[in-house]
Amino acid sequence: MKKLLSTSILTIFCVISLNSQDIYNLTLEQSIEIAKAKSLSILRLGQDTKIAKYNLNSATSKLKTHINLDINTPKYSEEIRSFEDSTGVSYFPVKQLKYEANLVITQPLPTDGNIYIQNYASTLNDMRKKARYTNLRTRVGLSQPLDALYGYNGLKSTLKRAKLGYEQSNKALKREELNLIYLVSSGYYNLLSLQKKSEIALLDLERQTEAYEISKNKFAAGLIREVDALQMEVDLAEAQNNYDIAILNEESVRNSFKELLGINLNDSINISNELKYNVVIINPDIAINLALKNRLEIKEQEIQIQLQKINIKQQKTQGMIRGSIEAHFEKEGINPQLEGGNYTSFNKSLDNSWQDYKDRPVNYSVGLKISVPILDWGENRAMVKAAEARLTQINYRKEEIEREIETEVRNLVANTNSNLKRLQLLEKNVVVAEKSFEITRQRYSDGDIDSQALALERSRLNNAYTSHLQAYINYQLSLADLMRKTFYDFRTQQEIE
Repeated sequence: MKKLLSTSILTIFCVISLNSQDIYNLTLEQSIEIAKAKSLSILRLGQDTKIAKYNLNSATSKLKTHINLDINTPKYSEEIRSFEDSTGVSYFPVKQLKYEANLVITQPLPTDGNIYIQNYASTLNDMRKKARYTNLRTRVGLSQPLDALYGYNGLKSTLKRAKLGYEQSNKALKREELNLIYLVSSGYYNLLSLQKKSEIALLDLERQTEAYEISKNKFAAGLIREVDALQMEVDLAEAQNNYDIAILNEESVRNSFKELLGINLNDSINISNELKYNVVIINPDIAINLALKNRLEIKEQEIQIQLQKINIKQQKTQGMIRGSIEAHFEKEGINPQLEGGNYTSFNKSLDNSWQDYKDRPVNYSVGLKISVPILDWGENRAMVKAAEARLTQINYRKEEIEREIETEVRNLVANTNSNLKRLQLLEKNVVVAEKSFEITRQRYSDGDIDSQALALERSRLNNAYTSHLQAYINYQLSLADLMRKTFYDFRTQQEIE
């Protein structure tokens, strides 16, 4: 009874486990989408793109009005302070309670300066002197570095760097996606190849089984020698072994493909066995132009060139006459009064400060600061020359990369076109090999040829199947490789945005 119960529980568990497995019927496009959704490298680069976008938003926000409010509510202090004059150093106790608020509105300027408005209010209770001090102040000011008008503009340079960083991260993400597409395509067609090889091995096993039955009947009738019958038996065993190995290889590659896609190894995947393809005629000049326009390696060098130009401009500014204008005007009201040893009421103190604010004349300040480099023994000039040499170096590297890409794409196009011609030729070869094997099989059945001739023709047919399969895989992978090298899908005639 216990044994029956255990068997029943095990059976139910196995059924539940099988039912919990997912079955995926995948095309290449579906496999790619699954990999994109689960690829950690794609997810990581997606975060890089988000970071670059946030940096760009931050740089753009620097051009907008900023408002900051600082409040002390309250600030209490009780300490000993020192005072030093011509009579010496003296110490005195301090006991204060202070409230203050500072509101600053800043508007950055495209010239790397800024205009600001500052509103400040404070009240200080001196708890030992029984005094209250109230202060109201409004300041409007301008700060403008002059070298930003003819030299290096930090605000614009930061914004440009952020834009270039965002563009570069988008390109990197797209390149990684295309690399993933190629990797998944390679895995998909590798599995398809092993799947087809299992089919070829099964067909070979069926043909060899049929030939073995024919030879066994012939030997029983005394029409062939025993050695020929034994050879057919050996060939059958070899065909069975080849089929078993093909199944094992297929399962191994199938599990690797599941791992690549991020699918549970207990799940099942099925892919189509049809060897369909489109004839794609590729113009090498068009492919080269697309690669030169889209390849990230070139774009990275272009970005480095722009960044280096910014660095050169920044370095040159270090050797220029530099200056800045600082200007402001302000209104201020103060009420530092004592009233019979008691606190002035807050409202009265505030009214007195406001009255003083209105009566007191405007404070203002205008200043021009100039910094003139007189002698640095050529230090900055050398730094500028080094930066310019670095720019020339990047230009040389860009030209070198363009040549490498042109050679790479030209060879890849030639290889793709060659793979197409070979695929079309081997399709015809398969048809011829199938017809030839059928004729040979019939001749063997009629007794016109021996088992060795039949085995040779069977091997020729298997080689035709395998060669055609490999040509198909090579053609599909060369198209996928060309897509990631040009950012263009020649099968659909669409550019990868």
